[in-house]
Amino acid sequence: MAINDPHWPRADIWLAQDHPDPEILVVGVPSSQASLSPSRADLTPLELRDRLGRFSTFHGEWEVDFGGVTVRDEGNWAVSELDMHQMPATVEDLARSRAESPLTLYLGGDNAITRPLVRSLVDDMTRVGLITFDAHHDVRTLALGPTNGTPVRGLIDEDGLPGANVAQIGIHSFANSAEYRSYCDEQGVTVLTVDDIAQRGIESVVEDALTVVGVKTDVIHIDVDVDVLDRVYAPACPGARPGGIGIRELAEGVRRCARHPKVAAFDFVEVDAGTDRDGITLDAMAHLVLAAVAGYSERA
Repeated sequence: MAINDPHWPRADIWLAQDHPDPEILVVGVPSSQASLSPSRADLTPLELRDRLGRFSTFHGEWEVDFGGVTVRDEGNWAVSELDMHQMPATVEDLARSRAESPLTLYLGGDNAITRPLVRSLVDDMTRVGLITFDAHHDVRTLALGPTNGTPVRGLIDEDGLPGANVAQIGIHSFANSAEYRSYCDEQGVTVLTVDDIAQRGIESVVEDALTVVGVKTDVIHIDVDVDVLDRVYAPACPGARPGGIGIRELAEGVRRCARHPKVAAFDFVEVDAGTDRDGITLDAMAHLVLAAVAGYSERA
């Protein structure tokens, strides 16, 4: 039985406050039917919440305590049994009808949830920006349906999102094809690789992405595909590969995005809780979710 120390506030207790007028809304979106690789990402939202008792509300390096930020956890949406064709419309409708809050954190689930969540922000896609932290471009063709490998392509080709409104951070080696990179280039997508981060630092790369995307939009969605991490940090991400970025870099990038006033939502996706030995990947995901809360608490 865990000892509740009032001088060591835990993140799970923070999440349980159920505030009536929250600054942050947390929603579980347990979808995994659209995954190209078999996955139990539908288990992840509940498993993630169970890990939060291991974390405090204070980031000792940033000297940020987010304990005063108000939050409400809406639980999980009932989408785990929906197939890839049913899920998007249901998720979009639920996202459009959710409670209002300055920032919403969606706990996935696979990357197929990103497209309907972005569509739910506003009707005019030309006013929406998308920043992805991802090893992959997610611009596979739609021939197999709206899988977790297609959200960016679907948004551009079918939903009217300009490619110039998209910035991708963390694209890395042997994780994509030359054809799909060419598609991104043709559509005007800003591609920022792991090498860009190594050469320039995550701070500079994220500021570039926020500037490119933010200057022409009213609202920004941040997609955090945890497989952007090096596989040693994310063994339960089917798409993770050697050569990805570190947890500290990604957390700093998430923090800086959450500070931005136009950022209205994050999704955290692609963790298969069913294969996560010792909770290594869930802990990484929890760290990133809390980094977003810490960044939000720093908004001016």
